[in-house]
Amino acid sequence: MTLEAFAAKIRACRDIVFFTGAGISTESGVPDFRSPGGIWTRYSPVYFDDFVSSAEARLRYWKMKSETHKLYKNVHPNIGHYAIKTFEEKGQLLGLITQNVDGLHRIAGVSKEKIVELHGTDRQVTCLGCGKLFPGEEIYQTLVGDFSPPVCDQCGGFLKPATISFGQSMPVEAMRRAQELSESAEVFIVIGSSLQVQPAASFPVLAKQGGAFLAIINRDPTPLDSLADFNHRGAIGDFFKELNRLITDG
Repeated sequence: MTLEAFAAKIRACRDIVFFTGAGISTESGVPDFRSPGGIWTRYSPVYFDDFVSSAEARLRYWKMKSETHKLYKNVHPNIGHYAIKTFEEKGQLLGLITQNVDGLHRIAGVSKEKIVELHGTDRQVTCLGCGKLFPGEEIYQTLVGDFSPPVCDQCGGFLKPATISFGQSMPVEAMRRAQELSESAEVFIVIGSSLQVQPAASFPVLAKQGGAFLAIINRDPTPLDSLADFNHRGAIGDFFKELNRLITDG
């Protein structure tokens, strides 16, 4: 299928679900932490049980998160994020499932009610004791010099970025909503995901099984390419520029 035919296919669709991964944000300057020399190659993973049981592990985790926060706290949404917002404005967006924790979809203006953040968000910090939420920047500003792992000002519980760590259970409500969206989609569009991480990568399969038209837009091949009705390789920004033109001109 050509891009022109894909644009024609989705022009009038009302129940589109987007599924986004790291590839949509790298063009905003968000680093790929898994790449050679990336932060995740320089820090050993901190599993959730270790975070809870070890002060040393909590400090190592917060040092890593503080470093990642500095790398992308000032990045901005790009054409891909805003394009998805446009689909919402047109009444075509059923929902958005994202693996990203950078919060750029919200900054772009996609409604909170439309977004499922499978792995949480680094824009907030949560108390593991009482559940109190803090703006992320408020906590990161305190992590200077020889700092100690932060604790809650309300109950003294351990603070942790509101993201899912290794060994931590996936959020039940987010998983439920993602499954519901996947099964209800008329068109399911994967943007910038390698589709390697489970259970998130199962949602395009659910959508296809539910009768959805499946599109995968990614720089590199994915394990689900053969399942897709439409595949596109290349930069996400270039794809949306051309798609926007085709939809508008059509």
